[in-house]
Amino acid sequence: MKIKLDGKAVAFEQALVELQDELGFVLADDGMVLTAEQDDTAGVLVALKDGKAEISYQRPIHFFRGFGLLVQHALKGEAEFTKKETPQFDKIGPMFDLSRNAVLRVDSVKTYLRKLAIMGLDSAMLYMEDTYEVESEPYFGYMRGRYSAAELKEMDDYAYQFGIELIPCIQTLAHLEEFLKWGAVTAYKDTRGALLLESEKTYALLEDMITAATQSFRSKRIHIGMDEAEELGRGRFLNQHGYKPRFELMKHHLERVLEITDKLGLEATMWSDMFLKLASSTGDVYTSNTEIPEHIVNQTPDGIQLMYWQYNQTDKNHYTKMFKQHQAFGRTPAFAGGIWVWNTFAVNYNLSLKASEAALMACKEAGVKEVFITLWGDDGYENNPFAALLGMQYYAEHAYAETLDQEKLEERVEFCTGVTEQAFLKLQELDMPPGVEQTNTDQTNPSKFLLWQDVLLGVFDKHIEGQAVGDFYKELAGSWKDTRDANQALDYLFDVPEKLAAVLALKGDVGVKLKRAYDAKDKTEMDRIANQVLPEISVRVDALREAHRKQWLQINKPFGWEVVDIRYGGLKNRLDTATKRVNDYLAGRIHAVEELEQERLYYTPEAAESTGLGWCSYHYRMASPNVFFHVLPIC
Repeated sequence: MKIKLDGKAVAFEQALVELQDELGFVLADDGMVLTAEQDDTAGVLVALKDGKAEISYQRPIHFFRGFGLLVQHALKGEAEFTKKETPQFDKIGPMFDLSRNAVLRVDSVKTYLRKLAIMGLDSAMLYMEDTYEVESEPYFGYMRGRYSAAELKEMDDYAYQFGIELIPCIQTLAHLEEFLKWGAVTAYKDTRGALLLESEKTYALLEDMITAATQSFRSKRIHIGMDEAEELGRGRFLNQHGYKPRFELMKHHLERVLEITDKLGLEATMWSDMFLKLASSTGDVYTSNTEIPEHIVNQTPDGIQLMYWQYNQTDKNHYTKMFKQHQAFGRTPAFAGGIWVWNTFAVNYNLSLKASEAALMACKEAGVKEVFITLWGDDGYENNPFAALLGMQYYAEHAYAETLDQEKLEERVEFCTGVTEQAFLKLQELDMPPGVEQTNTDQTNPSKFLLWQDVLLGVFDKHIEGQAVGDFYKELAGSWKDTRDANQALDYLFDVPEKLAAVLALKGDVGVKLKRAYDAKDKTEMDRIANQVLPEISVRVDALREAHRKQWLQINKPFGWEVVDIRYGGLKNRLDTATKRVNDYLAGRIHAVEELEQERLYYTPEAAESTGLGWCSYHYRMASPNVFFHVLPIC
C-alpha cells in the first residue's frame, strides 16, 4: 500500500516512516493522497473516497489513531468509508514498571510506543524507583540498569513525534528499599524502604532526585508516588523524635516535596491510598465505606493531583463509591487500573478485563479524565509488558467510545499488534489448570508456584491433589503450535509459555505422584520418577531457561536477569538432590526420605474455597518453607 502525504499530513512524515514496516505501507509520490486537518472539535475523523484520504484530528495522537484506522480498513479492500470517534479521556496510557529488575531496553520502549500510537493512547508513565541516574548519588540505581539522562531524552523525543507524553513516576517517601539497602546512604533511611522525614539531608536528596527524574522530559508532570507508606515514622525516626501521627508526618512531608516541585515548575500527582487508609478505622486498608474526616480534607494541599488505584474489583458500584470519596477533596482524581502480568508467567485477563470494564464505565460516569494502566513486575518480573498488549487495546477502544465494541476490539488488536485476541487470551490458560474455574476472577498463579516449588517439599501439592494437572499442561504445550505464527514479530512472546507448559506437563504434579508412591511403598514408581521423570524435567527446564533468557535480553537490559538465572539454578539443583534422596532410599542407604514423611498442608487454606488454586507473591516462599534471608524492620 502506497501513501502520499499532502498538506498538514507532511508534518507527521518522520513518525510515519517509523510505522511503515509494522503497518505494511510505504510513503511514495505515486501513492494514495492523504491530507490532514487539525480541528479542536473533530476528535478522530477518517474518510476515504475516490482514492483520496483525509484525517481530521483534535490532537496529534488522534492523527495516529486515525491513520491506523485508515490503513487497517484500506488494507481490507474497503474503497470508501468514514470513521468518526470521540475521545472519552484527556490522558490515557500504560505505566511501565521499570523497578522490579526488568528495565526495558530503549528500543523496546520505542517498539511499544509505536503500538500505543496507532492504538491512540497518548501517555505513558515510567515507574522508576531508583532506575534513573542521580549525579550526586552513585549508589542510586547502582548495578540496576538505571537509565541515563540521554536515554530518557531519547525515549521522550521518540514519544513526542507520535503525540505521546512520557511522564516520570518516582517514589519520594517509601518503596525505596533498593536504594536504602546500601550502607553508604544510611543517613536517608527511616525503615527498610522509607525515607527519614524531618531531615534536611533527605530534602536535599529529594530535590536532586526530582531534578534528575524530570530534566530529560518535555512534560511538566511528575508522579511522586507516596503509596503504601504504612511504615513511615516507625523506624529511626521514632527513635530520634518519638511518636507522631502518620497523617501529620504525611502532610508535612508532602508540603516539603511540593515546595520542590513548585520551585522546578512541575505539576505533581500522587497515589491516594495513604490518605484513604489513614481515614479508615483500621488505618491500613481502604474500603468503599470509608468516610474522609474533614481535617484530612482541609489539610491536604491543593496543589496535588490524587490518583486512585484499584486492580481487582469487578463491581462498578465499588469504583463509583470510591470516586465519590475522592470528590470530598474537591477534585476529580485520576485513575490507575491494571493488567495482571505481575507474579505470574501468565496474564490474568479474566480478572484484568472484568475489573477494567467496571472501572472504565465508572470513570466515564464520574467524569474521570485521566486513566493509566499499570503493568507491575512484582517479585522479579518473570513476565513482560508485551504480553499485556490486548489490555492496552482494550483500554484504547474504551477511550474512543462510550461502550466497548467487542468485534472492533478483536479486529483492532490483530491489526495493531499482529497477534489475535485469542492468542493473547491463551496466555491466561497457564494459570487455569484443573481446579481453576473458567470464569475465575481470583488472584491465582499456579504457572509460577508449580514451577518453583520444591519436588520433595511440595508446599503447594495440597492445592492440586486429585487434579489432572500434568495432563492439562501436556495438552496446552501441544496446542501452542496451532497458535504461533513464526512470521509475526511478537511470536517470540509465546516461546516461554510453550516451554513452561512442557515443563509443567511433568513437574506440575510430580510431587503429588512421588509422595503417593512413597506412602504406598511403590518403589517401582519411585524409581521411574527419580531416574526417568526428574531428569527429563531437568532437560525441559534447560530449554525453558534458554527461551526465557533470550526473551529477557531481547526486551530488557541484562541487569536483573541474574535473579531469574539463580532461580533456575536452584530448581535444577533441587531436582538433582531429589533424585539422589530417592535413590539413596531405594538402595537402602537411608531408611526414610524425611521430606516425604511430612504431611502436605495448604499454603493458604482459603484456596480450597476459592475459584482458583491459591496465590503466592514471592519465589522464596514457593521454593522453601525455610529461611532464605531474614529482614529486620529497619535494616
